[in-house]
Amino acid sequence: MNLDFNKMDGLIPAIIQDNTTSKVLMLGFMNEEAYNQSVATGKVTFFSRTKNRLWVKGEQSGNFLNIVTIADDCDNDTLLIKVNPVGPVCHTGADTCFNEKNEEPMLFLKSLQDFIDTRHKEMPEGSYTTSLFNSGVNRMAQKVGEEAVETVIEATNGTEKGFIYEASDLIYHLIVLCTSKGMRLDTLANELKSRHKG
Repeated sequence: MNLDFNKMDGLIPAIIQDNTTSKVLMLGFMNEEAYNQSVATGKVTFFSRTKNRLWVKGEQSGNFLNIVTIADDCDNDTLLIKVNPVGPVCHTGADTCFNEKNEEPMLFLKSLQDFIDTRHKEMPEGSYTTSLFNSGVNRMAQKVGEEAVETVIEATNGTEKGFIYEASDLIYHLIVLCTSKGMRLDTLANELKSRHKG
């Protein structure tokens, strides 16, 4: 990156975004030294204008911001840093410095598929997910069918709690099947999007 630190007297703004939820967590400022330290350590380091020194976010609280990706904008004078936060981000104890809850339950499905992808690559012994991959595509497809039937039974003659449980099992086994076929949930989302007329 060829960052321009000259426009704001040696500082550039750094927007911090949760890698999983996509929530904006906070805004801080970096000088070149803070940027270089962030890259080297994998933890967000700011230049504190009030303390007039480098400040590792979480150095006192332990609520570090572990860097996933760093991108600069079109003018090379602003950073977007995606992180995995450890604990709440704001000094007030709030999830974000904008007093928002840092949650987006639908995006957990992406994290779940990432986890299942890792299982598929590493195939650790003793893992239920590994046993599904080892059973082959026919058995995985059969499991999806079984979970679908159980979901239908709970929907028509069961309880709300039972329906949620079985529908969750159905989605999990469907993700495993998609992963075995080399597909992401994005593939299904794009198909649904192409059918949607608005």
